[in-house]
Amino acid sequence: MDADDLVAMYAAQAKASIEKEAAERLEATLDPEEEDRLRNLPLAEAVDTPHLVPALLARLGSVRAALDGHGGGIKATQVDATPSGLDLVLDLTGACVSCGAAPGTLQGIKTDLEGDAEVERIRFDAVLLDSFDDLGRDFILAHGQVEFVNVEASA
Repeated sequence: MDADDLVAMYAAQAKASIEKEAAERLEATLDPEEEDRLRNLPLAEAVDTPHLVPALLARLGSVRAALDGHGGGIKATQVDATPSGLDLVLDLTGACVSCGAAPGTLQGIKTDLEGDAEVERIRFDAVLLDSFDDLGRDFILAHGQVEFVNVEASA
C-alpha cells in the first residue's frame, strides 16, 4: 500500500465516522416522522410557505448536524421557480454567521441541495460576506467554492 492509498483509506474512514456521528446526533434530536414528511414534501409546494426552510433542512446530510448542533440555520432570501427546479439564494442564520467553518458549511449545503432533483441551483446572499472580517471574506471567496449574489441587485 502506497502513501496515496493510505491517505485515501484514512479519509474514507474519517468520512464514514463523521457521517455516522452526524446521523446519531440528528436521530437524537429530530422527529423522524416530521423529517420524512418534510423530505417528501415537493419543494414547489413549499415555496411561499413556512415549510420551505424546514423542507430544505430535511434534505441536508451531515452538514445538518453541524447547523443544528451549533445553533445555526439557513433562510431563503430569494426563491425563483424555473422549469428545471428551484433557484435559491440562501443566507446563514444564528451562530453560523461569521463562523470559521462557514466555507465548509456553505459547500455542504450547496452540494446536498443541488443533489436534489427539485433544486436547480444554490447561491448565497452576498450580505453574508459582511459578517466576516477581511481575512475571512478573502478566504471564503477564494476557497469557498460557492457563489455569492447581491439579492437587491438581482431582484
